Amino acid sequence: MNLAATTVQNSTRRYERTVMLGVERVEAPEVVTSAELDDRLGEVYRQTRMRAGLLEGLVGIRERRRWRDDESFTDGAVAAGRAALAASGVAPGEIGLLVNTSLSRRYLEPSTAVVIHDALGLPPSCQNFDVTNACLGFMNGMEIAAAMIDAGLIDHALVVDSEDSQPVQESTIKRLSAGNVTSRDLMSEFAALTLGSGAVAVVLGRADQHPEGHRLVAGVSRAATQHHELCVGDNGMMRTDLKGLLEAGLELSAGLWAEAADEFGWNAGISRYFVHQISQVHTDAICQRLDIDPDRVPRTFPEFGNIGPASVVFTLAGDSQNLTPGDRVLLMGIGSGLNASCLEIRW
Repeated sequence: MNLAATTVQNSTRRYERTVMLGVERVEAPEVVTSAELDDRLGEVYRQTRMRAGLLEGLVGIRERRRWRDDESFTDGAVAAGRAALAASGVAPGEIGLLVNTSLSRRYLEPSTAVVIHDALGLPPSCQNFDVTNACLGFMNGMEIAAAMIDAGLIDHALVVDSEDSQPVQESTIKRLSAGNVTSRDLMSEFAALTLGSGAVAVVLGRADQHPEGHRLVAGVSRAATQHHELCVGDNGMMRTDLKGLLEAGLELSAGLWAEAADEFGWNAGISRYFVHQISQVHTDAICQRLDIDPDRVPRTFPEFGNIGPASVVFTLAGDSQNLTPGDRVLLMGIGSGLNASCLEIRW
């Protein structure tokens, strides 16, 4: 019996034939500041004896974005997909797989992917579906697409995500403002106020056809599903054990890191660490726990909030102009449930 094998808790995948060809984001146009939300919650703060300013002062989120009333989050996904296709030089007719990872959705069926597939004019041969896994969905979508490319099943894939924070934020503010709210009620729904809207898309292709692409190296994931009740949400509500989620997420991430970092050399030589954009508290904590240089961790949460599964690659898209060929990039996601994942890309 190989006793060492029984101690392995990470799931590891290595990629040989997949490259990233284009990564683009779309910023939702309307700005909502934390000061505006604080003003709307003024009576709630007085009733609960909580002070305003936590969103910006403690969490570090000055503002977040929303879509206009005359547009849908799917419009954002289509725009991001169209931009990524243009950047990659891949024609819509060459896409063999579309994966939509948006948590936001209007209906249980049909899938959101079919709306995006139709709007982009993708071919009938392009398989399309939704993949959701809390804030880890986009990275999961990339790995599914990479596995299919590596296996020779498809030549190109498009992964998209667009999030709409407005429904859950508005229902949360309405519910908290209805009266008889306690400080515990406010803090349990506080995370909904940190959410933002935005969209991102990535085109993946075969390395032998695209030597100019950015190679996917390896993905590592780890689960701690005993914590699946720490954050629960839907289109109208999001309840979170903030302290419990932070502690469990750090423990899960540290376990993944301890097993994988030496194997892949992640403790040194990484140009950028793109972590899930939650808050200043979470970012500081993960940098300290994993001994990551905070200067190598780009941040979008101060201006855009937490855009759910879009946030990691949304941040990459905004910082990609600062990367040079040969740079090692690490995408680091975590999703309620809990699941954590890292994906290395050689730029």
